[in-house]
Amino acid sequence: MSERAEVTGARRVVVKVGSSSLTTAAGGIDPDRMSRLVDVLAAARARGAEVVLVSSGAIAAGLSPLGLRARPRGLAAQQAAASVGQGLLVHRYTEELARHGVVAGQVLLTVDDVTRRSHYRNAHQTLAKLLELGVLPIVNENDTVATTEIRFGDNDRLAALVAHLVHADLLVLLSDVDGLYDAAPSTPGSRLLTDVVSDADLAAVDIGGTGSAGVGTGGMQTKVQAARIATGAGIPVVLTSADRAAEALAGERVGTLFHATGRRRPTRLLWLAHATEPLGSLVLDAGAVRAVVERRASLLAAGITAVTGSFHAGDPVDVVGPDGTVVARGLVNFDADELPDLLGRSSRDLAKELGAAYEREVVHRDDLVLV
Repeated sequence: MSERAEVTGARRVVVKVGSSSLTTAAGGIDPDRMSRLVDVLAAARARGAEVVLVSSGAIAAGLSPLGLRARPRGLAAQQAAASVGQGLLVHRYTEELARHGVVAGQVLLTVDDVTRRSHYRNAHQTLAKLLELGVLPIVNENDTVATTEIRFGDNDRLAALVAHLVHADLLVLLSDVDGLYDAAPSTPGSRLLTDVVSDADLAAVDIGGTGSAGVGTGGMQTKVQAARIATGAGIPVVLTSADRAAEALAGERVGTLFHATGRRRPTRLLWLAHATEPLGSLVLDAGAVRAVVERRASLLAAGITAVTGSFHAGDPVDVVGPDGTVVARGLVNFDADELPDLLGRSSRDLAKELGAAYEREVVHRDDLVLV
């Protein structure tokens, strides 16, 4: 069986493992599963690859110590479980990696860390320095203080975005399913897709009910979405079960390989497109839509006809055409209550009447991504 060149040639690899692949049925960390995973990661490093691990399991690991039988629904309870479980999770990883002479480094991220201009460079530089020092970074969402992330996010998507953030050559998604099937694996006659080259290969795939439904948050749908994010940014993805991680990282043809479909794009814009929830919208006239979409211009107050939502400068907002179609997402430079008085007015007039601070763009083109 031929090896996958995309895997064997990868020098920097992001591996994501889900809660169901790390924990017992009762919700605690399964030491045997974690030990086997760490052995696989250490073997990949021994072959010369740099490895970043995106690990779920903080909330799940906190269930048993808190006497909880299932993942709590309430946000505060999830945050409490994450607070207890994150330390236990990283402590166990640290001990297991030490057997191989590898140092673990914990990196907890929120969306702000990589969408706001002042933060995302720090996240990139921290991860780059850890890898330079030979550390194996263990990344997770900062569930203890997160709000939107717990309710809407998932670590599959986080892993795809981290893969881009660290300029990875490969993303490996480990789950409790050994690959992408065209129907639920338990369905008679269902077939494993060994390769996905484009969205056309997914046209007849039913992914609605496949995947973990216990202590984790993601199913097969989130994994396919994560694969689309990564491959669209030029990073191939292998999806398989944690039990087949060693074979997958050795380049064997196990699981499903999603081939890269696009090219790399600015990291912060990738996060802006895929990891933010808009807090409002700016409605444009037709001329402003053409300027933003066709000329990639910054958005000025003169082209905005209406504002909705409650947001502050630096927050993500959707940019909407006259027909209500979302055409872009961006980071706005004004508070929502400032904008109504600026709409339809030229930057020169605003500067003359209100001062130089009001001559700036409502959304700068560097903070704008087309959707």
